[in-house]
Amino acid sequence: MTDHLVRAMTADGFVKAVAIRSTESVERARNIHKTLPTATAALGRLLSAASMMGNMQKTEQGSVTLQVKGGGPLGTVLAVSDSVGNIRGYVQNPQISLMEKYRGKLDVGSAVGTDGTLTVIRDLRMKEPYIGSVPLVSGEIAEDVTAYFAQSEQTPTACALGVLVDTDQSVRQAGGYLIQLLPGAPDDIIDRLEQGISAAGSVTSMLDAGLSPEEMLKKVMADFSVEMLETTPISYKCYCSRERVETTLISLGRKELEDVLQQNETIHVDCQFCDTIYDFTPQDVEKILKNL
Repeated sequence: MTDHLVRAMTADGFVKAVAIRSTESVERARNIHKTLPTATAALGRLLSAASMMGNMQKTEQGSVTLQVKGGGPLGTVLAVSDSVGNIRGYVQNPQISLMEKYRGKLDVGSAVGTDGTLTVIRDLRMKEPYIGSVPLVSGEIAEDVTAYFAQSEQTPTACALGVLVDTDQSVRQAGGYLIQLLPGAPDDIIDRLEQGISAAGSVTSMLDAGLSPEEMLKKVMADFSVEMLETTPISYKCYCSRERVETTLISLGRKELEDVLQQNETIHVDCQFCDTIYDFTPQDVEKILKNL
């Protein structure tokens, strides 16, 4: 089974949902950033949430950025999704020591911290992006995403995320789901959803049992008639390029570049999302200056 997400809606039109399997994408992030298990779990959860929110946005060429700053040892955790659901991200301190609530259960909340915020930046291809920020609830990511939708977008939401790290530190399973009530939904729908969520169990247990995103939604929403609307393959995808890095260098300004040129050394610019290193020799910098 490859990474993909699926969007769905109940037949009565009161509930919309999206679910994702992101195992390969999170494993790719782990390999790039050399994350240890707790960092892998935190970044993987945020990547999964960003992918679903990016796909739900459906703004062509748009993007969604999720940034968590909780004051914990992981530092900043950031994930970006395009309008399809392809994702990239990083964690500031990827190699903190293993943190567990108890044996076999990673303590993501303590690693992220709760003294901070979850910030959501929606680029809708308009003049200015929409930025919403809410205090962290638990640092466990899913609860914080739920709180964001409730407080910033006034949308009743159920979010569940999971990353199962294997004994060799690789990603065994990763994914999640987002379920949202639409305007006019009867009050009893919340009770039915809560019962379904409780009965279905954790995201990682469902994925580890071989359930696809479609099957996860059907299990969680077993009390509803669910129509699958669209299935979309997703992956870990970085958009960096030498041309983009040159644009960044140009933004430093002529004086800064002249100072760099005077040092007569090759500069190395690495991408924070994919760790690709771009080398610029003094001759390259001189050429950029000539073209300014």
